[in-house]
Amino acid sequence: MTPDAQVEFTLDGETLRVPTGTSLAAALTMRRPGCARTSVSGEARAPLCGMGICQECRLLVDGRRRLACQTLCQNGMAVDTGTRPGKH
Repeated sequence: MTPDAQVEFTLDGETLRVPTGTSLAAALTMRRPGCARTSVSGEARAPLCGMGICQECRLLVDGRRRLACQTLCQNGMAVDTGTRPGKH
C-alpha cells in the first residue's frame, strides 16, 4: 500500500475519495453536516465515543446497519445516512 492510496465510495449518493484505512466516522467529518443520522425528533446525530458504545454513528452500508466508527471505507461501498431530505 502506498501512502497516497485511496478508496472511492458513495456517501448519500455523493462520490467520495479518502485515504485507504479511513473509517466512515472520519469520512463523515470531511463532509457537511458531518452527521451519521437524525434522531426521531430530527436532530443531527454524529459519532461521539469513537469505539462503538454510544451507537450514535450507525448508518446503512450496502443495505446493512453498521457503526461508522468501526467500519473502514472500501471501494464501491454505498453508504446511506438517511439524512437527505425525504429519506428516513
